[in-house]
Amino acid sequence: MNDELTQTLLRLDRIRSDWLVPAMVAQQRPAAVTAWDAPGEPVPWSEAFAQEFTALTPGEPWGPPWGTTWFRVDVDIPGDWDLGRTYLNVDLGFSHLRPGFQCEGTIWTADGRIDRAVEPMNHRVPLAREAHRSVVRFVEASANPNMLFADGDVTGTRLTSRPTPMGDVLTAPREPLYRFGGARLELIDENVRTLLDDLHTIEGIARTQDPTGSRAASITLALRKALAHLDPDDIAGTAPAARAALEDVLAQPARAGAHRVVAVGHAHIDSAWLWPARETRRKAARTFANALALMDADPEFVFAASSAQQFAWVEEDYPELFARIAERVSEGRFIPVGGMWVEADTNLPSGESLVRQFVEGTLYFQEKFGIETDELWLPDSFGYSAALPQIARAAGKRFALTQKLSWNDTNRFPFTTFWWEGHDGTRVFTHMPSVDIYNAELSATDLLRSDDQYAEKGRGDIALVPFGYGDGGGGPTREMLAQAKRAADIDGLPRVSMGTPAEFFAVAHEQLPDAPVWSGELYLELHRGTYTSQREMKLGNLRCENLFRDAEAVRAAASVIAGLTYPGDELRQLWRGVLLGQFHDVLPGTSIAWVHREMRETHRSTQARLAEIIAEGRAALDAVALPPAAARVESAPATAPATTAEDADGWTVTSDHLIVHVDRDGLLDRVFDRRSERDLVPPGGRIGTLQLHRDIPALYEAWEIEASYRDTQWEITDVDGVRLLDESDGVGVEVTRHSGSSTFVQQYVVDSTSAVVEIRTLVDWQHRHTLLKLAIPLDVSTDSVQYQIQHGYIERPTVRNTSWDRARFEVCGHRYVRAAEPGYGVAVVNDGIFGHEATREHRTGGGACTEIRQTLLRSPSHPDPDADRGRHEFRTRLVAGADTVDALREVSRLSAVPDHAGLEPYTLLFSPVDDAVVIDCVKLAFDGSGDVIVRMYEATGTRTRVHLRPRFAYDSARVTDVLERPAGEILDGADGELTLDLLPFHLVTARFVAPRWE
Repeated sequence: MNDELTQTLLRLDRIRSDWLVPAMVAQQRPAAVTAWDAPGEPVPWSEAFAQEFTALTPGEPWGPPWGTTWFRVDVDIPGDWDLGRTYLNVDLGFSHLRPGFQCEGTIWTADGRIDRAVEPMNHRVPLAREAHRSVVRFVEASANPNMLFADGDVTGTRLTSRPTPMGDVLTAPREPLYRFGGARLELIDENVRTLLDDLHTIEGIARTQDPTGSRAASITLALRKALAHLDPDDIAGTAPAARAALEDVLAQPARAGAHRVVAVGHAHIDSAWLWPARETRRKAARTFANALALMDADPEFVFAASSAQQFAWVEEDYPELFARIAERVSEGRFIPVGGMWVEADTNLPSGESLVRQFVEGTLYFQEKFGIETDELWLPDSFGYSAALPQIARAAGKRFALTQKLSWNDTNRFPFTTFWWEGHDGTRVFTHMPSVDIYNAELSATDLLRSDDQYAEKGRGDIALVPFGYGDGGGGPTREMLAQAKRAADIDGLPRVSMGTPAEFFAVAHEQLPDAPVWSGELYLELHRGTYTSQREMKLGNLRCENLFRDAEAVRAAASVIAGLTYPGDELRQLWRGVLLGQFHDVLPGTSIAWVHREMRETHRSTQARLAEIIAEGRAALDAVALPPAAARVESAPATAPATTAEDADGWTVTSDHLIVHVDRDGLLDRVFDRRSERDLVPPGGRIGTLQLHRDIPALYEAWEIEASYRDTQWEITDVDGVRLLDESDGVGVEVTRHSGSSTFVQQYVVDSTSAVVEIRTLVDWQHRHTLLKLAIPLDVSTDSVQYQIQHGYIERPTVRNTSWDRARFEVCGHRYVRAAEPGYGVAVVNDGIFGHEATREHRTGGGACTEIRQTLLRSPSHPDPDADRGRHEFRTRLVAGADTVDALREVSRLSAVPDHAGLEPYTLLFSPVDDAVVIDCVKLAFDGSGDVIVRMYEATGTRTRVHLRPRFAYDSARVTDVLERPAGEILDGADGELTLDLLPFHLVTARFVAPRWE
């Protein structure tokens, strides 16, 4: 930057802070404030309004952590003040210069209507609509503690990882967190404020220009003239002349072919994270009210909001506000986007859970607003499953917006606008905003970053920029809209226009119909600890998913066969509670203790009710005579029971299928497959080693596993005790160990009926900042292994040839990982372990082998200081000689609900299908028609012809989308049997009209 421009900008900084900003408030006077502390949980306005308020002066403390204080503000507006320039400025005692993550307040009118909100970056409330000069406002203030930034940080830039009791109302201290900053009436000088807006735009351009170029020279000259016009003793009187001096540089149009930005008002609000869901309900209301107020002031402003759950909360808690939102939705200015119930994690939930996210979100928007969204909107989820394009398309979504991969710690994602191809071949037109953030301020820095990082230059020229403060920051502001208007067509910046996501995607798709293709998952090279943190969250969700599958199938059968009423509405409500828990900061284990405590209770109550629903259905079915129908997941009987014998080196367990040896360290140094005559354990290897690693990420403790964790490793091989097991389902050896204050019990159980050995790991986990892995070296040479994901599997490399390979040092897999050579494979099946790694290793004696490691536990101390402390049990099964079908069969056995003894409930209404096909859902239709819905997918990656034979009569059948609308051919089967040809990993939903039991 040239010296003259540098000096001019330095002088501008001083004049702005010393004279311009103070002069923007032409007059001010204090407001009278009284307060009332709500004794517990938040109360509605009607209750607060009736309370006795006491006087409060600036500087007084208020608000224990998670408390609510209501402030009443009374002002008399002077008769000579212009109401259009009159504002109420409320300072709750904001503690740092960042939006959100601290106190915030809802502004209510005296007649119980939400006006807008006050937050750190947006605390002036316009009073232009007031009909009277005496004004009363109520402020519902939330004393939310700062859980993100370091103590004493006022800049909002230094993050914290320190453990704190603030993350739960049950453990937080009761001393007040904040000091009231006061409230005052202000008369704003619009000339000065507009000058500040002009200067902000010009300065932003100046700081990004070539300092030797003509544009920098013209800006320097214009700024010098503007500052020369300003008289410190009469800023208000000289501001118009200063503005006039800037007119020419502000009017200079953007260059031909300039990058284009579609600016979409937005506010990413985490449905639960560093605050409980009860706070999100208020954050959503505040942000939505702010957006409505901006729409009243600016007819060009549009606002997009995702997560049907947040709309539903507003509908329930604030019906008057919801009605105003609905009006703006009908105008096309308040835009529901995404069509999911919440912005869910997409790595951990089952395929059917992701289907239901879209179903519940899309149906809600249809039912409440009469619209159907056509985009997937997930800017902040921690990576994106390769199954997602197919699911999104099956829910009617044509476009997708993501953002999080801009956080990658190793590789820059190569595209901005691209076709994302799922593991089945389905494609979704996808945009990853090149601005790299989903809460932009529309500053020059933001806009030029969008231009600089736009990857499809020469082929396209348009990007979407979501702008607005999120997570309780209040969304877009007046100042952001002022910048958007100035950036509409100005030299030095992209051309900016307000628009909707639909308008953006229409133009982008027209420009880039042959956009580049990215095939497979969108793996986030960050936040790899989320596959493991808060294991109870993951197990609770998984158990609910399994029970939903059984409950819907059993009750559908009970309805068709026995006439029992199908509890469709109740099942949907139960699903919604679990879907909320799949939000991308809850299921991944990265929320405060309060959030996880509440979700554990939701999981428990849901499981209990689903068990009752199943029992009611079974009782109705037991009362009628049924032909043999229900298949059970059972193994063939063994010809001889397994036996255990001790030898000098340990213990040998022998079955018809396996010879398993446990050495004196309590590890498996031999697992011999008698059928194939090969050992699963490579020479010198041992299966079952528990490995500990120091786990101290630089930031984001609950989120991260950093590659540096490998710098420290110690193995738990000392044995405290050994005993032999003789159980009904197998025999084996139990080994007890300890490390520090944690204890470990490992049980090796050999199944007498199959080529399976189970490793049960029971842990009393007391370690902190430590990672626990279970090592499983396999004598299998392969460059890649299969990881189960939703609706199939993907293959990931075991080699570390490229930076992309090396960045995948921790990955997410569902219920099995399978390593295979041509003709032989081994599946490692689990009961709910999602963090894995698989590496190609040198084999003693020559060749290569594969080591699979399961990540069992972590112990982060922030944001939940007691994350995962306590007792856990893990079940890992090694399946020798397994193909993909064998792996799926073992998953089904391990997933069987104990009370059902392995019952496959779908076989109550359908005969068993091909082993390569998984029936994921049997239920009755959402519309209450009684039609039977079946959803299935091809799970092995091969083309499969499936013969689907209903056990009931029906009028007709056809393929539908997941919203149960016609989406394919009418199915016509001889003798009622339907034949469908499925492509690899193909997801199909079919609807049977007028089912009846004959």
